[in-house]
Amino acid sequence: MKIKEISVMRLNVPPRESKTPARRPSWGSEAEVANPMSRYPKVKRHRSLWLPAWEGAYVKVTAENGQWGLGPLWPARPLQPVIEHFASQLVGEDCLATEKAADMLARMSKGYGTTGLASYAISAVDLALWDLKGKLYEKPVYSLLGGPQKDRIYCYCTGNDVDWYKELGFTAFKLACPYGPADGLDGIRKNEEFVANARQVIGDASDLMLDCWMAFDVEYTVRLAEVLRPYRLKWMEEYLIPEDMDGHLQVRQRLPWQTLATGEHWYTQYPFQWAVQHKVVDILQPDIMWCGGVGVMQKICGAADSAGVNVIIHGGGNNVYGQHFSIAASSIPWLECFVGTPPGVPLEEGWGLPGQARPKDGWLTPSDAPGFGLEIDPEWLTPFA
Repeated sequence: MKIKEISVMRLNVPPRESKTPARRPSWGSEAEVANPMSRYPKVKRHRSLWLPAWEGAYVKVTAENGQWGLGPLWPARPLQPVIEHFASQLVGEDCLATEKAADMLARMSKGYGTTGLASYAISAVDLALWDLKGKLYEKPVYSLLGGPQKDRIYCYCTGNDVDWYKELGFTAFKLACPYGPADGLDGIRKNEEFVANARQVIGDASDLMLDCWMAFDVEYTVRLAEVLRPYRLKWMEEYLIPEDMDGHLQVRQRLPWQTLATGEHWYTQYPFQWAVQHKVVDILQPDIMWCGGVGVMQKICGAADSAGVNVIIHGGGNNVYGQHFSIAASSIPWLECFVGTPPGVPLEEGWGLPGQARPKDGWLTPSDAPGFGLEIDPEWLTPFA
């Protein structure tokens, strides 16, 4: 079966109304989070002041028989020419030859750089091909990846409304760190108060993690980790600018006792292989929608398995792609779930796309429908251009 067409499409899902009033706004609407731009006062208050408001879309790969698969594409407008470039070589290829397609995508992008935005485009095409492959075989993607390695997968929740997440049944929580080097010693004190309050809410029988979102340098990471040691963080995450490889080595040397995690903003399999080889982190956190898709994820998990390192997909519980891959991979013990609904609003009123599984009492089992299991009406898809 050959690839007939690759196109960029808008997905116009009918709006879903929330029937339950919120008890309070979600933490993310106003809360400050330490980030790489926190050193600049005009944008320090909130990430929305500097992050781009780019539109997302989906890559649709259509086979000769009319069957199609979808992969998420963000940002859509800058990447549409990249998708057109990929289509110029992939149309006419075997749509079941996903390894060949992944290799072609990586090599085609070398002229303008495979990492960063191009990697988002590669991921979109790769995931659409796997979705199509599952539909053609009439099997869920996790079956094509060897079948479910576990019956269900344990979920942790990311965000700062920990009382609400606890009520939803989660027993592991990851906080978004509010303060960084720009806040000086007072910021370290406030971070400690923040973590201490969360530990008090969730109790001693729950896991607690800290997401630092590329905001720190080596010295700040070490000082904060030492202050937070009494609160038993399961891990500290993405504490450095992702390209600072020497910094990762230094943090590992200075914090041998602290479990470390990163990789959300690494692209292709190569930085993950470097991290495994140099033993700089304990948990790899690729994003399946950014790092290169299923093909790259398989290589990352292979490297992790060989070194006894765990993989936890960034935001993997919030999309069907991460859900399917995680249930099939022995190196992935947990799913990350970001709850965007405000406290008091049930998950079913605001969680994901039609056909997408949602966590219940801290566990999740993906849909067993063909492909990635999304239930998309073809009429919801319109050309992006």
